[in-house]
Amino acid sequence: MDRDPSEEDSMADLSFEAESPVLPPDELLEGLPSYDWLLQGHGRQVFFPPLEALGRSQEPACWSSVLEHRVPVVTEEVAREALLSFVNSHCCYSSAAAGNLIIQELRQQTLCRYRLETFSESRVSEWTFQPVTNHSVDGPQRGTSPRLWDMKVQVPPMFQEDTRKFQVPHSSLVKECHKCHGRGRYKCSGCHGAGMVRCSSCSGTKRKAKQPRRCHLCSGSGRRRCSTCSGRGNKTCATCKGERKLEHFVQLVIMWKNSLFEFVSPHHLHCPRELLAKARGENLFRDENATVYPIVDFPLQDISLASQRGIEEHSTMLASRARILQQRQTIELIPITEVHYWYQGKTSVYYIYGTDHQVYVADYPERYCCGCTIL
Repeated sequence: MDRDPSEEDSMADLSFEAESPVLPPDELLEGLPSYDWLLQGHGRQVFFPPLEALGRSQEPACWSSVLEHRVPVVTEEVAREALLSFVNSHCCYSSAAAGNLIIQELRQQTLCRYRLETFSESRVSEWTFQPVTNHSVDGPQRGTSPRLWDMKVQVPPMFQEDTRKFQVPHSSLVKECHKCHGRGRYKCSGCHGAGMVRCSSCSGTKRKAKQPRRCHLCSGSGRRRCSTCSGRGNKTCATCKGERKLEHFVQLVIMWKNSLFEFVSPHHLHCPRELLAKARGENLFRDENATVYPIVDFPLQDISLASQRGIEEHSTMLASRARILQQRQTIELIPITEVHYWYQGKTSVYYIYGTDHQVYVADYPERYCCGCTIL
């Protein structure tokens, strides 16, 4: 394929450079007027939220009836039905043992689970760019860019995590594309601008080894059209999409995150704590506000201490990098029953936990394979 030499000279030779979009060099954006507050350091810049005064202190709660609250008692019939339901959901468990074992004792206990959720918003800025199109450029000539915490945005529903990006007003400037140097295209790295490459079938010899006929893939020419650039010898710049110029602007990245602190009251049972953390419980107490305050004078001191510790941890963790929008703390009752049973001369236990009667059994007596995971 023939090309005009002057056209060849107008293309940037970037054969050995990455062809994916790249960031502009730091020096391109340094020292720009009105942007000093956005350019402190390299990469993303984190912006601290403004300090806000706390609201009124929480009214003391009345806990007199909390420990009097009782969940339905698990009977022997309920304990056996729960085990049968568990066994039937596992293909390698025999229901014979669940139906025939002798329940000797039911030890019931109620645990308390404390949860603190903190929904926060953090903001960072970063330089980014896009190809210049026909849209107008919102640069500093139109005004001063607002501080990042002054930008008003729609907040997602509370406790639902999300990340959104916004262009900061009046932060745009137009520069020549730093990848193609304003040419809009560059030489193809596959053929180095020639448009043709050596035939892969005959390796450029025009004939295959030990065959008198010419190569049918290249028609005996020894070269084939470059598949990378379709024989054009050049490619459209992936950075500016052929537009030759880039609009650089400050991008605001807002992250809404939900932090969780969880505590289950101490117990001496052999039921995994991670199961109890996920168990379905019955709500005793719920407090939701812009900020919540530590629970005091709860009948179980461990819960009061956990509340104080959780609120302090979240406050310390988020104070310097995010703004707390909403907090929610709850206390739930988690019923758990330790079932002692006898089967074929051996005694063992299994556990029924949560208001929906989930089962945990560490050593079921009739299990036929080891490929299943007990949940």
